[in-house]
Amino acid sequence: MEGADGYYVKSVEKAFAVLGAFTLNVPEHTVSSAAAAAGISRAASRRFLLTLRDLGYLGFDGTTFRLAPRTLDIGSSFLAHLALPHAAEPHLKQLSADLGETTSLCILDGTDVVYVSRITSPRLVRVAVNVGTRFPAWATSMGRVLLASLPEAEQEAYFSTVELLPYTARTVRSIQELRESVRETAERGWSRVADELEDGLRGVAVPVRSGDGTVVAAANVSLQLHSAERVEETVLPPLRTAADRIGRDLG
Repeated sequence: MEGADGYYVKSVEKAFAVLGAFTLNVPEHTVSSAAAAAGISRAASRRFLLTLRDLGYLGFDGTTFRLAPRTLDIGSSFLAHLALPHAAEPHLKQLSADLGETTSLCILDGTDVVYVSRITSPRLVRVAVNVGTRFPAWATSMGRVLLASLPEAEQEAYFSTVELLPYTARTVRSIQELRESVRETAERGWSRVADELEDGLRGVAVPVRSGDGTVVAAANVSLQLHSAERVEETVLPPLRTAADRIGRDLG
């Protein structure tokens, strides 16, 4: 991505590629593994890792590197100035208390959904999810709601590049199947996804709209043992009410 005016700094791109190599599934890296993940040479990887360590963004135990607490400064600054979590939290808390389930708010970032607010119920949660956690949009109810809201050209660009992975036996298997699910989501205004990202992980989501009707996020309820009928009768109405209230408070 070369800037027309020559502004683009490749070293900054590489530094963030190295930071981006540290994920929930791969929290530690050696020089070699970071180089492979970031697509750079081993010598460059070593320089970037040591520089990031000296700046306080990485820790190093003599063998492997991992993210240091200072990396939270970037994300926390973003969240502190993001209106969505502040508007959503009281409504997600009330929804969680009413249903006894975990509730969340996600936004679309590239090909992923990113959690910006989450209220955990006292029930056992199968997957550890925190603010900032990312999941592939196509494999989640929130993601399908957000994909359904995209303009047609952006949807087509997504479908043409996304890679579907067989996370479970129930994971959507083809782009055509995904297209159909997203189309159905757009028609009915909500999505339910069960056991596609991980067995036992089920959720229902609806869009959150700003004052002009633009979809800005997806509100979600994580489900335990709800039949499809019970979801529509007992979960969907209060979820839609919470989403409407979040949108209203956003103005």
